[in-house]
Amino acid sequence: MKVIAAYLLAVLGGNACPTAEDIKAILGSVGAEAEDERIELLLSQVHGKDIVELIAAGREKLASVPCGGGGGAAVAAAPSAGGAAATPAAEEKKEEKKEEKEESDDDMGFSLFD
Repeated sequence: MKVIAAYLLAVLGGNACPTAEDIKAILGSVGAEAEDERIELLLSQVHGKDIVELIAAGREKLASVPCGGGGGAAVAAAPSAGGAAATPAAEEKKEEKKEEKEESDDDMGFSLFD
């Protein structure tokens, strides 16, 4: 990744076709070691290609990758015009919040590694 980042920094800096020395200089400026094999592999794969087109192709590939996530978020009901109907719902929410806090307090003082 650091080799790719250095390559992209060189391109962003105005060097349309960075060399291995350019990449090594960028990596050396931040104290990172440059691996010649990885630099040569990258340069051989991007030789003669437009970086904008490569990034666009990468975005298309990433769009098809599933990005797992947590469960769906709970959707709150829209507030109604009647004040009496909204009051019980507000009381239920307060009770739920109190219960959640009590449950999280039960685990206090216990370590995962005890």
